[in-house]
Parts: sequence; C-alpha cells; structure tokens
Amino acid sequence: MTRIQTIETLHCRLALPVTLSDSMHGDMRAFELNLVRLRDSEGAEGTGYTYTCGRNGAAIEAVLTKDFTELLVGEDGDRIEHLWNKLWWASHYGGRGGPTVLALSAVDMALWDLKARRLGQPLWKLLGGNDPRVPCYAGGIDLQLPLDELLAQTDGNLAKGFRAIKMKVGREKLSEDVARVAAMRQHLGDGFPLMVDANMRWSADEAIRAAHAFRPFDLTWLEEPLIPDDVAGQARVVREGGIPIASGENLRTLWEFKQLIAAGGVTFPEPDVTNCGGITPFMKIAHLAEAFNLPVTTHGAHDVTVHLLGAVPNRSYLEAHGFGLDAYIAEPLQIRDGFATAPDRPGHGIVFDGKGLEAIRA
Repeated sequence: MTRIQTIETLHCRLALPVTLSDSMHGDMRAFELNLVRLRDSEGAEGTGYTYTCGRNGAAIEAVLTKDFTELLVGEDGDRIEHLWNKLWWASHYGGRGGPTVLALSAVDMALWDLKARRLGQPLWKLLGGNDPRVPCYAGGIDLQLPLDELLAQTDGNLAKGFRAIKMKVGREKLSEDVARVAAMRQHLGDGFPLMVDANMRWSADEAIRAAHAFRPFDLTWLEEPLIPDDVAGQARVVREGGIPIASGENLRTLWEFKQLIAAGGVTFPEPDVTNCGGITPFMKIAHLAEAFNLPVTTHGAHDVTVHLLGAVPNRSYLEAHGFGLDAYIAEPLQIRDGFATAPDRPGHGIVFDGKGLEAIRA
C-alpha cells in the first residue's frame, strides 16, 4: 500500500492579455491559479488545480496548506471516496462551499490524477471510457466588447476549429442584448449552435422576458439567468421561457444539483470540476443528470473536463475558454472541426511549466 507523503502547493496570479467582462463580476484583469501536487511513498505524483476570477486565491492556499495537508499526509491515496469525505466533514462547519470546496476540488483532482497515472490509464478511460471525442464550444467573456470586436473574436474562434459559440448577455438594456444576439445569429447563419450567458443578471420575470425576446434566434441555451439560490425562479424560467437553460457553475455540491434538477430548473446541468468538489462529485452529478435524461455540459477547466465528458454517455458540449493557462502547460487541448479529444496520456495528461508558474507566484 502506498501512502501520501508530501503535498506541494502554488498560488499564482495570471495577468490576462485583455480585460474580460460579464454582467455581474465586472472587469477581470487577472485570474488566480491554485495548484496542488501530491506525491506518494513510491514517488508517483498527481496534480490538481482550481482557479478564481482574481480574488480568494490566498484563502484557498491557506486551506490547502494549513488544514488539508495534515489531514492527507500518511493516507492511502487510492481511497478517494474516503479522503473526500474526510476533508469535507473535517472542514464542513466553517467551510461548506467557498474557498474550502475549491481547495477540495483541487485535491480530489490530484488524487484521481495520481491513481490514473499509477495505473497507466488516461482519466477518461478509468472513469468510464465512453468516447474521448467531445463536441466543444468557444466561451467568450465579452459583454462589453464593441460589436465589431465581438464578431472578429468569433471569426478567430471559427478559425481555431470551433463549431459552436457562446456570447455574454446582460447589458443595461435588453434591447442591446437582442441586437447583439441578432447580429451574431446573422453572422453565424441559421442552424449554427449559439449559446448566450447572463451570469446571474436577472430576476425570474426579467429572465422570462429575455428568453421570449431571444426565441427567434434559435439558441442552444440561455445560461445562468438567475442567482444559483433561486431554484423556484429558475424552474419558472424553464417552464415559461421557451428556450433551454444551462446552469450550475456556481453550485458547490451534489445536493444543490439534486435540488435544481428535481425541481425542473435546468435543461443542461453545468458543473465545474474546479469548484463542485472535484472529479468525485462531478461524476455523480453527471450520472444524476443521466437518471433524469438530461445532457451534462461543463464550465471551465477544459483540459481536465474533456476527460469527464468523455467518460459519460450523456455528455453535451465542452466549454473551452482560456484564461492564460495554455501558456503554462506543455500540450494545450486541440480543437478540430468542433471537437476536442481527451488525450491518451496517463492521468489527465496536463504537464505544467513549473518555472513559468514560479515566476508569477502570488
């Protein structure tokens, strides 16, 4: 039996090449990366990470170094369910959600990477092995881009191989959103997969009004129209809005997804492996969605999430949006003809540039 011997962490600040914006988070000039590396008694390693939109990374680092390290050292790294529950309940009273569950997500990812690498298996195959080739869309963080720049960004994504596009909505006037969505639909042509994302901007009544206004444009989905806490309101939007709804990137537990799905409040459940507790609960959420005959999509962390969607039969689109991480990994995910393919390298296959990340340590 091997035991977890050492835990290394790294908290970085990644300056963004351009300022990003959405309806609720404001201008984002930098993202944070929290990296954790586990090493076992035989020298095998596993790596996990989480990220923020610019704040709370120091709190995540504190949880990893001050709380989780002492709980993990000496443990059997193959007992992932046991370790997940140990960390969850040890930190539950003061940390249910928030930085604690992001830290747990990074550790859980590292545990699965460690196990898959020790077994010599790519993660997508170890987790179920459905199909490594996953449809992929380009997720723009572009609410305040002028229309000509928005369309130019879209052309750039099409040139990179994307065959589905997501844009932000939630401007001060709904008429502005409608005009931009209309322009994007005309630019892409009929039938091209187009998603819009409101980032929690509206009330239920406002979201229903927006959904009605967007119906002529044949959207694949309207994403996150309400705050994640308004389950009843989001169920109203699904019933009355007339277009599919994607949601879940701000849900932090399997049980929150259960409440949203059972209430009929989502068409495309959308967990983020870096903030829902990691790979262990992500897979449970995906199977829960399958039990309700719902397709599962994703938010962020596409280099890891491509494996998770590749493992399950009810996978929908993989979201791909770079926040500067591609410059610090050896083989960024490739998009060809609208699809991303999970690599056959053992584990998740991400090799980080340690020296490059050290240079941007927070």
